[in-house]
Amino acid sequence: MSKSEQQLKERIKELTCLYEVTSIIVNADYDQLEQTIKAIAYSLKKAFQYPDKTEISIETPSININTEPLNTANPTIVSSILIFNDPKGRIIASFNASALKADKFLEEETLLLENVALKIGNLLERIDIKNNELSMKRQMERADRLATLGELTAGIAHELNTPLANILGFAELLQSRLKKDEQALNDLDKIITNAIFSREVVKKLMFFTCTMPQEMKHINLVSIIKESIKLLEPTFRKSKVKYIVKIEDENLMLRADTVQMTQIMFNLLMNAIYFSQQNGVVTIETSQNKKHIILKISDEGKGFDIKDMDKVFEPFFTTKPIGEGSGLGLSVVHGIVASHKGTITAQNNNKKGAIFTVTLPKD
Repeated sequence: MSKSEQQLKERIKELTCLYEVTSIIVNADYDQLEQTIKAIAYSLKKAFQYPDKTEISIETPSININTEPLNTANPTIVSSILIFNDPKGRIIASFNASALKADKFLEEETLLLENVALKIGNLLERIDIKNNELSMKRQMERADRLATLGELTAGIAHELNTPLANILGFAELLQSRLKKDEQALNDLDKIITNAIFSREVVKKLMFFTCTMPQEMKHINLVSIIKESIKLLEPTFRKSKVKYIVKIEDENLMLRADTVQMTQIMFNLLMNAIYFSQQNGVVTIETSQNKKHIILKISDEGKGFDIKDMDKVFEPFFTTKPIGEGSGLGLSVVHGIVASHKGTITAQNNNKKGAIFTVTLPKD
């Protein structure tokens, strides 16, 4: 075969590869990215002058594919994968052990690598855009649901407040009149206990809908943390759960509502205690930067199921048994944090359990 024929053959292989890679990307299922990258790697390998002597590695932020393990001591060519003009990966072509010392990569093969890297970068950009659009859509849908639910629950809370107060008042009056009727007293205890539970649910609904008035002033969050822990000491002891406090700075000043900051601490700590096993440890950490104060509360419980991660702060969602939780505690916290122009996130701990991170602006 003449040199011209050999060069023509190589060009045809390269063009065929680019056509295959384009087809793979056009027909790609975004949920099957690993298979797509793998198909591109093997298509690229076939396009080289010595496919049996060449191995391909494609590295992306989430996936690494090798046709075979690379030996980077051998001759190698590399092309960066740019995602929104930022190098986030690379394609490597390297000779394997069967290559001869005289074997070299062609200049056209470097250009081919660059073309394929460009196509992969475009694919990953489209996937990023799609994921961001889905995330924004979910956030907007959630905001709409919360707004509608907020209006509904505000009305319910106000309507329930008066009858609950009457139930409690008359039950306590009856309790004082029926001192000799043990059965009636037991029944009244149940009525009072359930009425108190319902009243607490209504209070949480009012926090959730932000109908509780805020008294914003400059406070030291450290004082609230210490006071909350002090008040919950008996609960920690009763549940046989330990705690560790890591306060980076004793002066964590911010503009906030004292009662609502206490509500955040109580709800997050009670949640951590509830899901902790005996002898488990709840860790309370604080830090600050120029603009924000960061509070982290972590436990050593069972953590979150992946399917529940998007529902953690939704009202009425709970993994607790019926009667042990209203599903409003974390929604209340989320609402309070949002009303203070802060953020709260929930994630699984690296070892075990969950971590809640609250970030609040100082002003």
